[in-house]
Amino acid sequence: MADPLSGGPPDRAHLSRVRVLAGAIAVADAGGLASLTIRSLASELGVKPMSVYHYVANKDEILDGIVDLVFGEIELPTVGGEWQPEMRVRAASAREVLSRHSWAITLLDSRLNPGPATLRHHDAFIGTLRAAGFSIVLTAHAFALIDSYVYGYALSEAALPIHGPETVADLAESMLAQHFSPDAYPHLVEFTMKHVMKPDYDFGVEFGYGLDLILDGLATALQDARDDSKRT
Repeated sequence: MADPLSGGPPDRAHLSRVRVLAGAIAVADAGGLASLTIRSLASELGVKPMSVYHYVANKDEILDGIVDLVFGEIELPTVGGEWQPEMRVRAASAREVLSRHSWAITLLDSRLNPGPATLRHHDAFIGTLRAAGFSIVLTAHAFALIDSYVYGYALSEAALPIHGPETVADLAESMLAQHFSPDAYPHLVEFTMKHVMKPDYDFGVEFGYGLDLILDGLATALQDARDDSKRT
């Protein structure tokens, strides 16, 4: 088995918590969260299962640790920076990270023992909005709205049976040939033929379009709140 950090042979004498968690991510990336067990982790590390328990007490502790590592890979927004560009950079980074670790999408906000990277991430997210003048209530709306969109989009991408723009047209053509009757589903067939099957179609482009709508809507809400405060 390769070392999950260096790519070389496992060093049983120098097993560490960091190495154990990196191994857990490697297992989850390769086979999904269901494949992650103490036994499969030990196999990845090239050690006996009991050796793993020296560094993590149980699977819950492993999940806490790997979720924190995933949050640590997401680029933080800069508190005090222009909030819309900062949110765009953070959203694009989160989407890219979750494309590598799709098993983490449903776990990110589920852990009851958040680690330091998770806390830094949330603090920077909230701080960026607050520094831009968002009220606590509007910050809560923005936090929920942006993350629901980013996580939902990442989940959709992970579930789609396509792997890059070059595979979309072939898949759409195959589905049309097998299942779609132009008479029964005229609008769907039109959409597929005139949009999805275009050579330059890329589902990923929709991410930026939707994110812009959300950020523009939040900017309007922020301006409305400022106008209301001036009138009172």
